[in-house]
Amino acid sequence: MAKINNTRQLSKDYTYVHLNLLKIFNFHIRFFAKNVIWVNNIQTKICNKMDFLSNEKLLIVGAAGMIGSNMAQTAIMMKLTPNICLYDPYFPALQGVAEELLQCGFEGMNITYTNDVKEAFTGAAYIVSSGGAARKAGMTREDLLKGNAQIAEEFGKNIREYCPEVKHVVVVFNPADITGLITLIYSGLKPSQVSTLAALDSTRLRNELAKYLKIDPDTVVNSRTYGGHGEQMAVFASTTSINGKPLTEIIGTEVLPEEEWEKMKVRVIQGGKNIIDLRGRSSFQSPAYLSIEMIAAAMGGKPFRWPVGTYVDNGKFNHIMMAMETTVDKNGVTIQPVKGTPEEEAELEKSYQHLCKLRDEVIEMGVLPPIKDWNLSLIHISEPTRH
Repeated sequence: MAKINNTRQLSKDYTYVHLNLLKIFNFHIRFFAKNVIWVNNIQTKICNKMDFLSNEKLLIVGAAGMIGSNMAQTAIMMKLTPNICLYDPYFPALQGVAEELLQCGFEGMNITYTNDVKEAFTGAAYIVSSGGAARKAGMTREDLLKGNAQIAEEFGKNIREYCPEVKHVVVVFNPADITGLITLIYSGLKPSQVSTLAALDSTRLRNELAKYLKIDPDTVVNSRTYGGHGEQMAVFASTTSINGKPLTEIIGTEVLPEEEWEKMKVRVIQGGKNIIDLRGRSSFQSPAYLSIEMIAAAMGGKPFRWPVGTYVDNGKFNHIMMAMETTVDKNGVTIQPVKGTPEEEAELEKSYQHLCKLRDEVIEMGVLPPIKDWNLSLIHISEPTRH
């Protein structure tokens, strides 16, 4: 009887041990599985971060507007950086933009937004600003001069105060040549660190040639405009080739008569006006995309394909921001020589003189100090006398 009881007890003990071993085994399996998933998630996040061009803070100024909000989405979709800050003084619209971007479900993104200047600018490594007044029907880019000049002054001072170590700044709001110049002077940055959107004129020339000739736009190579981003830009033909043939050999033939070329130049110059006439508002998709391509190049991405507005002081063109042949990379903007026909060079000189007139108007308004007081190697400049 005792033997039977001992057998039963042993059976119970074996069963107890077996069940506990199963529990321990299952616990370890679950623990291992959870940790594998956790490790995989960490690895995925690391891989996702490695897909970004940079991990540094990109600030979008004027993010509540159409250009600014499109810039933000473009930067996210191009995977420039996971750290994007949206700034605009008008908070309700800014919050609306941020909510829309967050509701897109982008992975790996740290999207922040604020209408506090210090919070927005502090720690920014790259900045793109469309934070000026938009152009309306009947207005030229130059009509925006006074109001946007003052906005550019404040913008430059904010950079100097809150993020003097910023690596590159792209200025988009018009008249961009002048607002970019004002930003540069007040920011204390090096000329190579500040650029303005000028590419839109060259891309419009590409588009007009492709439409008129009924050809693939990719066969239009090196279409270029230089000088001001305004009514006095210089539209070049000598830089461009069509299917490998110089454009200058096509102009004046039955393929592209001289009078048609002159009309095309006007359409390029008035390309922004045409968008306003068609859509009832100034363009926003093309400037947003091109400006983000510019900042991507400054982050070390693929080279920017078009001219940018940059500070020029080379003996021929002095103390001015204007579109030149340029390269943009991690070192900033480098100017390349611009060579054209005598007629094109004359147009570029006219464009430069027009920009000098606008610059001098801004000095007269008291937004900029006299040129003799500029010192682009210093952070601080003499404050101008207001008129």
